[in-house]
Amino acid sequence: MNPSAGRPPLGVSHHASIFMPVLAALIALAWIVLWAWARSPYGRYVEHGDWTASGPAAFLCRFVPAGDVVVPLVLYAVAWILMTMAMMLPTTLPLFDAFDRMTMGRADHGRLLLMLVLGYVAVWGAFGLVAHGLHGAVLFLFARVPVLAWRGWMIGVAVIALAGAFQFSALKYRCLEKCRTPLSFIVEHWRGHANAWHAFVLGVRHGLFCVGCCWALMLLMFALGLGSVGWMLVLAAAMAIEKNVRWGRRLSAPLGAALLCWAVVLVVRHA
Repeated sequence: MNPSAGRPPLGVSHHASIFMPVLAALIALAWIVLWAWARSPYGRYVEHGDWTASGPAAFLCRFVPAGDVVVPLVLYAVAWILMTMAMMLPTTLPLFDAFDRMTMGRADHGRLLLMLVLGYVAVWGAFGLVAHGLHGAVLFLFARVPVLAWRGWMIGVAVIALAGAFQFSALKYRCLEKCRTPLSFIVEHWRGHANAWHAFVLGVRHGLFCVGCCWALMLLMFALGLGSVGWMLVLAAAMAIEKNVRWGRRLSAPLGAALLCWAVVLVVRHA
């Protein structure tokens, strides 16, 4: 009798017992850290504001060269990367799953997976820094223009309306289709002889389509509060359904309509 009969193939066992559990643990850890951070005395570090005036961040700003710029930038980058790991990695699990299976027999399998994840996170990290910069510029403008300062609520309404309108755009659906077909994406852009750098580029390419699909929804966090774990869970669930559930594509339009209605209600309330 064959002693290996009835056992799963080695690759399947490896996949089930190592990669996906580790990735799931990283995602869970990101959620836990964000939850704890938002409820700690340093929760304000997740948000924009003049929090460098006191506390540990202010101390670092005084002693680190160009600390007023470097320290907030590092804190925002850490917070955004945690948000990306918590909110976006779960929506992209099918990509990592397919790539893991395709490269399982290679000696550099682990490095390829790591580079794929790093490429994906790098794109979202760059987007986060740009978004924080634009958000800071808008707040700076509103703080120094009296007419705008009395209408600060318009920032949130504009972001919500933009996110709602984008749900109906052709770019949204084109990028969403790429996100919903990870295996086809890998076959199109990956070659079996490619090295770790190409795995990083593959992650960057998929990350660009992911940003193209979800950037407007992620900007909602600036309107809802970057430290709101509850809203993070709601948006992460919506994006995961859009990308991975069979009927998820049909969620985009109703979600866009709901956001536009919400923006209208806010305008009426403040009018």
